[in-house]
Amino acid sequence: MSVIDCDYLPTEKVKIPAELALLIIRKARAMAAAFEEQALDQLTKDARRALSQGAEPRRVIKGMRL
Repeated sequence: MSVIDCDYLPTEKVKIPAELALLIIRKARAMAAAFEEQALDQLTKDARRALSQGAEPRRVIKGMRL
């Protein structure tokens, strides 16, 4: 049996109700915002640490791939 002919994959499409789709979108947006905030905090913390240890700003930029 080839990968394409496998019988264990669902063939029916499941329709997601609009209310559920909206809740999923809202949750994903909230999760993305939280992740963005954490990433911003971590990058800022790392940059401040490097600068306080005497690193040149250009080196920090290169090291952080900005």
